[in-house]
Amino acid sequence: MAFATNHKEKRSWEGCVIKAMHEGKMNRGLKNRQLQLMSLGGVIGSGYFLGTGYVLEKAGPAAIVSYLLGGIIVFCVMLCLAELAVEMPVSGSFVTYAKEHISSTWACGVGWAYWLNWIAYVPSEMIAAGIIMHHFVPGIGQLWWAVLFGLIITLVNLFHVDKFGECEFWLSLIKVVALVAFSVVAALICFGLIGDAGYLGSTILLGSGGFAPMGWESIFLTMVIILVNFQGTEIIGLAAGECENPEKSIPIAVRNVTWRIIGLYMIPIALLISVLPWDQAGLTESVFATAMVQYGLDKFAAFFGFVVLTAAISCSNSGLYGAARALYGLAKLNMAPRPLAHLSKNGIPSHAVLLSIAGCWLVILLYAFDPDSAFYTYLLSVSGLTGALAWISICWSQYRSRRTHIAAGTEDSLRYKTPLFPYITLFGIWSQVICLVVMLFDEELRVAFYAGVPMLLIPMLLYRLRAWRLKAAALGANILR
Repeated sequence: MAFATNHKEKRSWEGCVIKAMHEGKMNRGLKNRQLQLMSLGGVIGSGYFLGTGYVLEKAGPAAIVSYLLGGIIVFCVMLCLAELAVEMPVSGSFVTYAKEHISSTWACGVGWAYWLNWIAYVPSEMIAAGIIMHHFVPGIGQLWWAVLFGLIITLVNLFHVDKFGECEFWLSLIKVVALVAFSVVAALICFGLIGDAGYLGSTILLGSGGFAPMGWESIFLTMVIILVNFQGTEIIGLAAGECENPEKSIPIAVRNVTWRIIGLYMIPIALLISVLPWDQAGLTESVFATAMVQYGLDKFAAFFGFVVLTAAISCSNSGLYGAARALYGLAKLNMAPRPLAHLSKNGIPSHAVLLSIAGCWLVILLYAFDPDSAFYTYLLSVSGLTGALAWISICWSQYRSRRTHIAAGTEDSLRYKTPLFPYITLFGIWSQVICLVVMLFDEELRVAFYAGVPMLLIPMLLYRLRAWRLKAAALGANILR
């Protein structure tokens, strides 16, 4: 009897997947190469080039350990997401997964929190782009640059999805090339082959108070910002409904995450802290550019100003994509106004895109009243909290899904399985829970915690109130009959 029930549920679930894939008519125009570079677009943003200065300032050279821990966490999340996305490749994916495997109330809360995550983070990228352009063209205020980039990103996201993918492909490629170039140059500096500093070795790395000058606890206090820097990898799951071949593309993208974390985070950061004293890092400009200036490479440093601009546009581009798809997913599940599920003739959720960019512009206007670097840090920390909630939801959904398959005896039917279950999944959940709890012990981040938690709880409360109201109305109608 139990088997019959599970089999019936499985058929119902498969029917839901087929319906979601075909009724929605999302355009499967993202190619494999675009998806691979797109997952980089969300990861390497200005938060990496600028926010790394904040992490170094708070943790010193021990920041490399923070990035290593963050890389392990994101890899665990991606393994969980791959299993879910290959089984059910739908746009707005993890909101659907949360509804299927956790609860509709939680799905509503985490979906809206994720949308608000990007509404906080995308403006921080636009603001960063505005700061850079204001430096190059002082006659135009950074706020107007931010608005201009917002308009450009809106137009790109309203194009056919393959045009969006192609744009993101080239923007991401520029960032990858820049980081590879920095790694080569920094390594040559470290070995004394460039500049007049001679062989550096570990002189700078351990020269200003040792490896952990701010204490080992600083590693955990910077984890929220680290997780912000890694956010965007989950966008390949949101893009699953628009991939040409999700069964092939998504596992490849996930397997490549390991090498991307090592090649684009660990190696550049390790070389950075070997050539730049940590106490000279900050948020005023890219720490990568600061390091190059110290060794007389002014032109290369200026090039990094362009790279940060590219990173800001690219991350805003992919972030708005993620926000719109999450909002579209909410609307399809009747957790957001139905007009937001509207698709344009090109298969783009245009209403969701427009509402998302409007939310971003509202945050930019708030920035106009407080053009302070603290506002930038605040946006990053709020984004870190709400983004971590989405990642926890992904791991939680995979845990519940796998347990269901194990109980039904259908585990072998999975086309992709997260290895070392349940240890990978549980580590992904509890490590992030600990990171969020640590926020309460940091005065700067505590305010973001108090602002971010309601982003999860208020949508959940409103959803429950709506459900109770509909249930009461249905009960009343039955009584009158």
